[in-house]
Amino acid sequence: MKVLPFKIPKPKDEALVYQIDRERVFYDQLHQHAEIQISYIAKGSGSLIVGDSISDYREGDILVIGGYVPHAFKSDVSASPKSLMYTLFFDINSFGKEFFRITDLSSTKEFFKKSELGMRVISNTEIIIEEFNKLKTQNKVEQIATLLIIISHIMQSETEPLSSFVYRKSFSDDEGKRMNDVFKYAMDRFHEPINLDEVADVANMSKNAFCRYFKKRTNKTFFQFLIEIRIENACKLILNNPELAISMISDQCGFNNIANFNRKFKELKGCSPTQFRSQF
Repeated sequence: MKVLPFKIPKPKDEALVYQIDRERVFYDQLHQHAEIQISYIAKGSGSLIVGDSISDYREGDILVIGGYVPHAFKSDVSASPKSLMYTLFFDINSFGKEFFRITDLSSTKEFFKKSELGMRVISNTEIIIEEFNKLKTQNKVEQIATLLIIISHIMQSETEPLSSFVYRKSFSDDEGKRMNDVFKYAMDRFHEPINLDEVADVANMSKNAFCRYFKKRTNKTFFQFLIEIRIENACKLILNNPELAISMISDQCGFNNIANFNRKFKELKGCSPTQFRSQF
């Protein structure tokens, strides 16, 4: 599937697209496409933006991202020099408008509903990975059968949402570029002091207009989003650098004092940074 900013067109006459991304880094521009994607991360790790939320991704992850849900991968090359992802792209009407609506497949309704916010599969991942590994040698009919098996396994698995809110209107190319520029600015400079004037300039908007624009499309303020980016990066530092002091991690992630860092960390993760470190 060819990748373009901000929308990705579906190849002509293909109901199901099987794609292998073998890169140093995954495509990191915020983008959307009509198709649902089910992806298996075979190699690589980094940050993942889906809708209004940022989380991490890592080797072995099974991720589902719904149609028209804005998303972006930001690979961490320092942790994983190579990235490899296997993906199936399709939509609810790929095999005819009534296919997924027939009685025998009525149970897939929950899968499509959950995909609207994106989801990470928590259990049964080894079984799903086995099915993904079959795809590269299969013909189209066999790949469609494997897709149905993968969906069935996902429906029987424990999952967690990747976002809490998705702007339901499809972004225009201009809107997509603006949001991508803002997200990229925040992810590249989260460790620095960032003020509203700077970010509004990046969006080419006044401060008040930008605040309304961002809140409408993410259901949160820009600074709420920025704090989430900082906390996610703090989690990576805590896990990857067991000897690094929590106060140093706070500084490196853009917090101006340790008390504020501890408070925000507990709000988002449900525990203190020290407790988080001990758990892992």
